[in-house]
Amino acid sequence: MNKAALLEQIKAKRSVLCVGLDTDLEKIPAHLLKEDDPVFAFNKAIIDSTVAFTVAYKPNIAFYESMGVKGWQSLEKTIHYLDEKYPEIFTIADAKRGDIGNTSKMYAKAFFENMNFDSVTVAPYMGEDSVTPFLDFPNKWVILLGLTSNKGAFDFQFIENAEGEALFESVVKKAQEWATADQLMFVLGATKTEHLARLRAIAPDHFFLVPGVGAQGGSLEEVLKQATNKDFGVLVNSTRGIIYQSNGLDFAQAAGIAARTLQQEMERLLF
Repeated sequence: MNKAALLEQIKAKRSVLCVGLDTDLEKIPAHLLKEDDPVFAFNKAIIDSTVAFTVAYKPNIAFYESMGVKGWQSLEKTIHYLDEKYPEIFTIADAKRGDIGNTSKMYAKAFFENMNFDSVTVAPYMGEDSVTPFLDFPNKWVILLGLTSNKGAFDFQFIENAEGEALFESVVKKAQEWATADQLMFVLGATKTEHLARLRAIAPDHFFLVPGVGAQGGSLEEVLKQATNKDFGVLVNSTRGIIYQSNGLDFAQAAGIAARTLQQEMERLLF
């Protein structure tokens, strides 16, 4: 998906909402466990109930890998369902891959060719040659880890160089030499909104994928205030705050209500 198509969807739905599909068999409603594929049954219902308010879905690949072959099959069915029924939706493989060049190329083929995701999250620690193989695929996106929302972000990401520039700032600056804003996004955590304005100044044209709103305590209003640009420039992810609103028969309806509530707040703040 190119940038123009993503922007068209944002404007049509008046939303920058990304729903995380971190589907856990221990958390989904018990009645779904009778299904042949409980994970896909859950994902399908969540998608159908939230898609009117959502521009992107982000399965965290670990939740599917942990179930072995069955998990990969559930993931493949989920992406195929989105491709077939909702082709306008932007899909994110939250895989956090990144390795030496030939290995990264295989990761890219797995997610872009075999599973047809629009984007994949990539870890930048190994540098340019671990990232550029993902950039060889037309109309596909790299979403590079910049400033993350977890507590451990302070272990390395805030280390400063001699000029007083934090490592996460150096990563965002350097990565812009590898790709344009039409193919490269950055992950920037909602729990660290005090740094979002600085990062927007460093990367004025790039999209930011912003996790951490909702269950992790990030403020949607602050994110939209600090991180947006002339093209909106953000995808705000919510997972637990949407998909696990209920564990009863009304789980999908409850997810839809939560997604609509977030979309309405986005519309109020952005449009």
